[in-house]
Amino acid sequence: MRVAVLAAEAVPYSKTGGLGDVAGALPKALKQIGVDSVLITPCYLQTKGEYLQKIALDDLQVDWRGTSYRARVFYSEANGSPTFLIDAPEYFHRSSIYGFREDYERFAFFNHAALILLERIGAPPDIVHLNDWHCGFAAVEVAKLRRWNSYWRNTRTVFSVHNLAYQGAFGMEELWKLGFGDDFSRNAFAFNGAASALKAGLADADMLSTVSRRYGFEIQQTENGYGLDWLLRQRSDRLFGIVNGVDYDIWNPEADRQLPAHFNQNNFEGKRECKRALLQKFFLPENLDKPIFASITRLTAQKGFELIEQTVGEILATGACFVSLGSGEKSHEEFLQRLRDYAPSQVGVFRGYNEDLSHLIEAGADIFLMPSRFEPCGLNQMYSLRYGTIPIVRAVGGLDDTVENFDRVRGTGNGFKFADFRADKFLEKIYEAMFAYYEPETWRKIQQNAMTVDNSWQNAARKYVALYQMTRQ
Repeated sequence: MRVAVLAAEAVPYSKTGGLGDVAGALPKALKQIGVDSVLITPCYLQTKGEYLQKIALDDLQVDWRGTSYRARVFYSEANGSPTFLIDAPEYFHRSSIYGFREDYERFAFFNHAALILLERIGAPPDIVHLNDWHCGFAAVEVAKLRRWNSYWRNTRTVFSVHNLAYQGAFGMEELWKLGFGDDFSRNAFAFNGAASALKAGLADADMLSTVSRRYGFEIQQTENGYGLDWLLRQRSDRLFGIVNGVDYDIWNPEADRQLPAHFNQNNFEGKRECKRALLQKFFLPENLDKPIFASITRLTAQKGFELIEQTVGEILATGACFVSLGSGEKSHEEFLQRLRDYAPSQVGVFRGYNEDLSHLIEAGADIFLMPSRFEPCGLNQMYSLRYGTIPIVRAVGGLDDTVENFDRVRGTGNGFKFADFRADKFLEKIYEAMFAYYEPETWRKIQQNAMTVDNSWQNAARKYVALYQMTRQ
């Protein structure tokens, strides 16, 4: 099977969020289980030069908006998979990856160029795997190409929704300029008086997927469907949920290069040393017997940070510590600063994002807080499980799929979860986790349950292969 993965961002070449992690890891995992996979992604101004040492093509001719645009294409295998990076400075050499008025045009160009590139580099792909609204344009284009271009006749498309809230909306009058002025295309894009690249992908891809089984059900409901629940219900027989994987080559407490000591489910001495290093990093007293609660998140309404604000006082009242890594809404950032000023011996705050620090927090903390309003998949709860840092999550989306509530009677479960978006329900689980923490045998059992769960990308990749095979039938 030959699979081409298209994504607007992919680790290590570019990243703003979970999409980058997924797009960087999936082609590698597919290759490891024997699939002929290739990744195509833009080359941004932010893409490090070390990944741009080899030019695959310097004359990719892209007919675009009435002219012929010449792009370069770099080749790399830095993510463990053959990767082509389309270099078009006019579109991708910007101060940030997203956030521009003409983002729709930038990614329409990327989609068109990626399909032209595939015709240049070899045999037709069996599957083109498209990710989020940025790649909805290609779902329509491939559906049209199949009608007259023999190269694409047997190619099928899979469109993955990572977050339905981002829909790639723009004016319908722009469709002509992008090459989608025909009735077929206009019907695919039309949504609430505008054009939506996300809706186009949902309408015209051969198969749809989301990043967790629970999220697949949630987005078919009015409250979570962002106006597209009707289309998702209509195509529910083509909609499947597959939980993202974790790249255990990167997130592995036995070999993580960012850690001062290593550990596994049978030997936790290294985790204790990581806890000591984490306390030192935030200039907190080295009390290794009190639990450390942690949060690594964007400080937005989606992540439910207000529940943390409403309960962190109770956490600190027990003598526990709280550390936070993230940035976002100003009110949340200001709250964290006030909290740090109020309890400097118990609170550590890092505003922004730091990859090395995120590894140390996952390894050194005891309990991870993730009370999201909605969470299509989530990765940090799976990182936490791998590092024996027990997650407390709200039972939504991928959080519900990956975290099993601890059962004291049976000794099963790998974390704690609550349903209602209420501070008192969240606090109940916080206290439940703390009671377990102060029972060493119980806590060790939960940690071992967590660390033995298989959330590997190889496991997820096999599920994607089954989906690809189903798509081809």
